[in-house]
Amino acid sequence: MTEPREPESYFSDERTDSTSHPAPPPPRPQQPGYDPNLPPLQQQYGQPQYPYPPLPQPSRPRHAAPERAVRPPKRVPQSGWRKAVYLASGKLINPGESPQEQRQRELVARVNQPLRGCFRIAMLSLKGGVGKTTITTTLGSTFAALRGDRVIAVDANPDRGTLSQKIPIETTATVRHLLRDADKITRYSDVRAYTSQGSSRLEILASEQDPAVSEAFSESDYLRTVNLLEHFYNIVLTDCGTGLMHSAMKGVLDAADALVVVSSGSVDGSRSASATLDWLDAHGYGDLVKRSVTVINSVRPKAGSVDLDKLAAHFAARTRAVCRIPFDPHLEEGAEIELERLTPETRMALLELAATMADAFPGKR
Repeated sequence: MTEPREPESYFSDERTDSTSHPAPPPPRPQQPGYDPNLPPLQQQYGQPQYPYPPLPQPSRPRHAAPERAVRPPKRVPQSGWRKAVYLASGKLINPGESPQEQRQRELVARVNQPLRGCFRIAMLSLKGGVGKTTITTTLGSTFAALRGDRVIAVDANPDRGTLSQKIPIETTATVRHLLRDADKITRYSDVRAYTSQGSSRLEILASEQDPAVSEAFSESDYLRTVNLLEHFYNIVLTDCGTGLMHSAMKGVLDAADALVVVSSGSVDGSRSASATLDWLDAHGYGDLVKRSVTVINSVRPKAGSVDLDKLAAHFAARTRAVCRIPFDPHLEEGAEIELERLTPETRMALLELAATMADAFPGKR
């Protein structure tokens, strides 16, 4: 039996021409992730060579895409006659949102502006009885209820503050206990053992309630407290005392990113608020005054003979913005505060205040 022969090749490996050809260049070493099947990319003139070829850039169409011409669907109304029509028609007729609902959605979007790091707000009033602690609680509760990050209010009143009475008390620990155990705190759950939390998710760090404790809350104590809290909270509100000369006040003002000056709708309340701004200007805090927001809090059902519009115009000339909080029966009780029990007008005013403060977040100024 004969051996099977290899099939003859149709093409010979030997050259048939006598023309000399230069030797082919050696193959380039293939870089990681390089696909030789892709067409070569044109190098831009004047650009240096990089180890990896540049990625192709998407081309922008000269004309608007057709899908941009499609109108977005109307949002479903949440209240009023618009909602009644929408439901009565079997959801076939959608009148859309009311102007108030659109305004509320815009305010919520402003409140939820991104915030990197910690934003410190000092709540200040030279006169007692104007609702400073109430505004601290309601503003903090509005932030906590709408945002996904952590919000805490600190009672820096050296004279037995009442901030802890505005939400259900979960612990008897105070800021003194937090400072005593500061070296042992490494996680959020460690801090949480010293705070109380309301239904809105706002947390409160209470001040010392024992009258036998004579040691004052000093500037150093406050700065240590804030430096610890800023590792675990994105917004820190400080409920200051009524005096501007107590030891912790300098630390509060130096560390504040924004200031809220609370005034009542009365003549004496507005004079005290103006005196507060004068004192801040005279002691080197003029820049903080320009970044501050004045809150005119109506602690009585009627304003009487005081023209609140003129009062607002007076503070608008000195501070960044002015917000007015209407009288609310729930806030007048002076007990624990629940946002759900506030009137719609009060909730909208607090939303305006929170949005105004959020406009001062870093990167938004």
